[in-house]
Amino acid sequence: MTTQKKVRGRFGSAAASMLLVTAGTALARLYARQLELRERSIRRQSLAHQQRIHWELLVRAIDDPSLAEVIDTYDENIPAARRRQFFYANAWYVNLFHLYRAGLIDQEEFYKHAREIFQNPLMREYWDASQRQRATLKQSSDEARLGRLVDDLIHDLEDADTDEWWVVGHPPGSE
Repeated sequence: MTTQKKVRGRFGSAAASMLLVTAGTALARLYARQLELRERSIRRQSLAHQQRIHWELLVRAIDDPSLAEVIDTYDENIPAARRRQFFYANAWYVNLFHLYRAGLIDQEEFYKHAREIFQNPLMREYWDASQRQRATLKQSSDEARLGRLVDDLIHDLEDADTDEWWVVGHPPGSE
């Protein structure tokens, strides 16, 4: 009888230990997931804040040509009024980029929105004029990758033999 109690006691202790280890592991995973979600939330808030600041700075540059000179890296032969339009075009593109980066749209949605805004010849002119800025990006970055996607899209839009721009190109994931 004493032997049975010792054996049951050992098995009971082992089961209790296993239960504690399992519970501890589950709690650690839950805590790690909470931290991950909090980090994502902070990142989205930071991206939204950065986008607001970018917009405010662009608005100032659009409203005041003397401030626009600070960020103007376009060809000096481009008239001032057109450069101001390019600043505004940049704001539209950056807004789309931030929607993607914040995880609010996926790459396929990015493509479809880009197809809409880049069907406009002025947006395509802005894109061409800003090519030198994009050339400085790290090629593996999201910004460079999406820039190449837009380059291909613009090529498709310009080569299209249809006025139905909304069907031009191949959105990622549609093949």
